[in-house]
Order: sequence, then C-alpha cells, then structure tokens
Amino acid sequence: MLYTDNFTPQQTQDGSLTFFSQDFNQAFHSHYGAKQESYLKFALPTQVQTVAKKGIVRILDVCYGLGYNTAAALEIIWQENSACVVEIIGLELNLEVPKAAINQHIFHDWDDQYRKILTELAFKHYLRTNRLKAKLLIGDARKSIQEVCKSGFQADAIFLDPFSPPQCPHLWTMEFILKVVLCLHQDGLLATYSCAAAVRTALLSAGLIIGSTTPVGRRSPGTIAAYPQDGEKNITQIYPLSLAEREHLQTRAAVPYRDPDLNDHTDVIINRRQQEQQASSLEPTSLWRKRWDSLI
Repeated sequence: MLYTDNFTPQQTQDGSLTFFSQDFNQAFHSHYGAKQESYLKFALPTQVQTVAKKGIVRILDVCYGLGYNTAAALEIIWQENSACVVEIIGLELNLEVPKAAINQHIFHDWDDQYRKILTELAFKHYLRTNRLKAKLLIGDARKSIQEVCKSGFQADAIFLDPFSPPQCPHLWTMEFILKVVLCLHQDGLLATYSCAAAVRTALLSAGLIIGSTTPVGRRSPGTIAAYPQDGEKNITQIYPLSLAEREHLQTRAAVPYRDPDLNDHTDVIINRRQQEQQASSLEPTSLWRKRWDSLI
C-alpha cells in the first residue's frame, strides 16, 4: 500500500483539527471533535487519572495516528499527579501521520510540554525523561503487537483506535484483538470508539467483559472492556449494554473478522467473514435493525 496522502488539516466541530486518509477513505476523527474524542472515548473511560494516584501508568495506544489520545492521557494523568511516571507504547502504520501533525501545527493550542513530547515521538520515535518513557513502533500493527506481547508489557489502559472495521478489518480480527488483550493488565481497561458486534464478539472471545460508553457526538456508543473481577462492581454494571445491544450480539453482525496468521489481505478477511455470515444460523441483522430502527 502506498501512502500518498496530502495531509491537509480539517477543522472539527470542537475547533480541533484532524486529517483525512485517502488510503482508508476516512477521516482520522469524527467531525464532531478530534480533541473531545480523545478525552471522552479513550482517556477518561480508561480511568487513567485514577491509576495515576498509584504513581505509574502504562498505556498501549493502538493506532497512534496524530497523537491525540496519548496527549490527552498525559494531560489528565499529570493533572492528577504531576510526579506520576508514564510508560507508553504506540503502534502506528504510517510515520508521515504524526510528522504531518507536528508540521501542520495541529497541537498549536496545547501546552508546550505536550507539543515537545509529540514532536520527539513523531521524529525520533522514542523519548525518555524522569517521568515518561514512550516509544512508537512503526509498521503493520499485526507484527508490532507480537513484539509488545513478547516484551511482557502490561497496560493499565489500551486505546484501540484503528479506522472503522469495514475500512480496516485486519485490526479488528479475533486474532489481532486476542494479541492486544494479552497486553492488558488484569486490572486494566480497554476502550474503543467502536460498538460493532463483530468487535464486541472478539473482545468477549478474548476473555473480557464489555460495557457501553456514552455516545460522543453521535448516536452510537463506544465500548469499554476489562477482565472479570471477583467481588467488585464490574464494568457491565457501570456501563451496561442495552437490550438492543445484547440482541445485536446474537445476529450475523456479530460474526467476527478472522485472520488466522495475522497476514491476510483486507479483501481476504472481508470475504471470509461474508462466507461465514452466509452460512450462519444467527438471526439476519436486518431483522434486528427493523426492531430497533429508532435507536440506530
């Protein structure tokens, strides 16, 4: 795949800027607000500010992109505990994206300390200070995540933020999500903007329980996931799925994407899922949609 994007900043409704990817035919953020997404869909739901009280937070930022999610998390963490040590691993396919974000002054209105951090990561891929250890792994995330797994990294927060499943199915497969989940600490939280039934099925199959986060700028919610906890109020009670969402998981939309060797082409992954859906005995998603058309 060639990366010939001419990255031109596009303003979102909250005043923050994003890019449009020609390769994935999709903007990096919703038009409602790039900055608000980073806080309300990722940094806040994963409760990094609560973990910060313990003095160290580890974050896995899957599809680092422009750097918004990492920047938002750092800001929230250091507002809570300015001495907190943070370790971040970011996975990013196209190095030109974070570089363009710096060159196009996307973060012009952020504090200088965060602009410096994002600049170092964009151009040097690594930064170490007395309270931050961060690195970007550049390339196919399906390969990078295996490196992270082997390192034994255990994240308190995982931001799962690829382009949408129809555009980027290879980063929403059962196999890829299982690798991501292996990097989640037993007490950690994983957040994604997606509420796709196929994605939620993959998270459940990886041994997590899931909840539904508040919609941000659109009708559809996001998803929060964690390992089951004994004797504590868990996320399924704090962020319960609606009846419509639970029924959605019993339809053909819940047939997951599969990529057994983590190297299949997008078309192969999509075709494999379509064949499995056609052979499935699950309820057709169209019937579910008719029942709940006022909610979707």
